[in-house]
Amino acid sequence: MHSFRYHQGQLFAENVPLQSLAEKHGTPLYVYSKATITGHFTRLDASLAKLNHLICYAVKANSNIAVLSTIAKLGGGFDIVSAGELYRVIKAGGDPAKCTFAGVGKTRDEIEYALKQGIYCFNAESEAELHYINQVAGELGMKAPVAVRVNPNVDAKTHAKITTGKSENKFGIDFDQILDVYARAAASCPHLVIKGLQMHIGSQLTNVAPFLEAVQKVIPLVTEVKAKYGIEFFSIGGGIGINYKQSLDSGDAAWWQENAEVHPLTVQAYAEAVVPHLEPLGLRILCEPGRFMVGNAGVMLTKVLYEKRGAAKVFKIVDAGMNDLIRPTLYEGWHQIVPLKQPADATVEKVDVVGPICESGDFLAQNREIPLVKAGEYLAVLSAGAYGFTMASNYNTRPMPAEILVDGDKATVVRERQTLEDVLKGEHLA
Repeated sequence: MHSFRYHQGQLFAENVPLQSLAEKHGTPLYVYSKATITGHFTRLDASLAKLNHLICYAVKANSNIAVLSTIAKLGGGFDIVSAGELYRVIKAGGDPAKCTFAGVGKTRDEIEYALKQGIYCFNAESEAELHYINQVAGELGMKAPVAVRVNPNVDAKTHAKITTGKSENKFGIDFDQILDVYARAAASCPHLVIKGLQMHIGSQLTNVAPFLEAVQKVIPLVTEVKAKYGIEFFSIGGGIGINYKQSLDSGDAAWWQENAEVHPLTVQAYAEAVVPHLEPLGLRILCEPGRFMVGNAGVMLTKVLYEKRGAAKVFKIVDAGMNDLIRPTLYEGWHQIVPLKQPADATVEKVDVVGPICESGDFLAQNREIPLVKAGEYLAVLSAGAYGFTMASNYNTRPMPAEILVDGDKATVVRERQTLEDVLKGEHLA
């Protein structure tokens, strides 16, 4: 579900017309809907009500502190992958004791910082990491809470660059090695507290079957680890996919009904599949959604600069580039693109929507039928709330966009647009 609708010929975020934001704050511009984030959190929270659970939002999806604050106030925890993300959570009012720290390459400084802040748990991705966390904790005179991430070798059937649960991926420890790793850690790492077991098989899953397969495969392992080491939680990871082709007029509901066979994963289907298997464990269940929480809660606004008609293609050249939203280039990501002014008729033309970056891979859409738009008019790139701004860069020395959070009829600038002075800050002539 989302809160972006046409009303009286204008595209709105909740009760705010996006045209007014584009004109006031300039483009490219990211705009997020607080109501959408809140709605997604509460739906997922309610679906897991039968379990003792904690929703740990994956900060990497969208790390703006206003977004993090929204989730913290709803009672959410956080899945972090760096000390920087933990710092953001704390600045946003989040509780470190509700943070799990994932990632394969934690440094000493990060481990020390997380220990001193009192995080809930480290999710260790290798045996070497377990021993290093033990060493650092010992030198600090502390105990480090840890879980081991198991790689269940389940094919999530998602994009190759966002799958994490196969044996050839860098994440986690092979399923058949886990019990030995726990045994060695318990015997030789006195500064660790074995607190749980974690898994995550990938992102943007559109079918419940891989989740169910992974949970069923790992549950006997969880049961054995619980019996031997008294763990208190099992983290089932994130990965719930979103609908990138939603209808602005009717929201998600109609689309899900029409496309249930090809995209059957809803929060309800997810919970109905996994909760009955998790409930008998008697453990706290953690889940780590990212894209699900914020993906459809954000749009990127961009202005059409020029039109170029060639022999082979029509190009709409806009002021947002791959440095602002890299998903189409990096992941072949598909984003719906619509004008801020509602089209008067159904006329469309096939175009490439391209940016100003000096790269052939700089595009937002290729061979896409979109309504007729002219230079000077604005477009909205939908479903840009996840892995949009967080993956943006200053490539071509382009300042980063501003970010706005809409709450009803209130629009707040939650990140100022960078200036060129900001971009060069910290650089010095030799």
